[in-house]
Amino acid sequence: MANEYKILGQSNPAATTLTDVLTVGADTQVIVSTITVANLEGSANTYRIAVRDGGASIDNAHYVAYDTTIPANDTVALTLGITLGATDVISVYASDTNLAFNIYGVEIT
Repeated sequence: MANEYKILGQSNPAATTLTDVLTVGADTQVIVSTITVANLEGSANTYRIAVRDGGASIDNAHYVAYDTTIPANDTVALTLGITLGATDVISVYASDTNLAFNIYGVEIT
């Protein structure tokens, strides 16, 4: 198996729309080390992050962050150590178009 340390996904999603940022490929595993959320404007916003096993339909149990407030012009780094298998999905939701999400970790093939 080969390990590749990389940016696993990036998104600046539309407001109030659940958006897939990372879908793990077939025969692949992923370890997410950090997810950053950057608020690119001068007012506070909220965000959500969900981890869906096998791309399941969204359910309350999938959220690791829900309507979490991020202050104006700020960035948060969530060091989570999430382990994912083939077809697992990380989705994000932003209250405004001025939030940027980045996912970093290891892809194992």
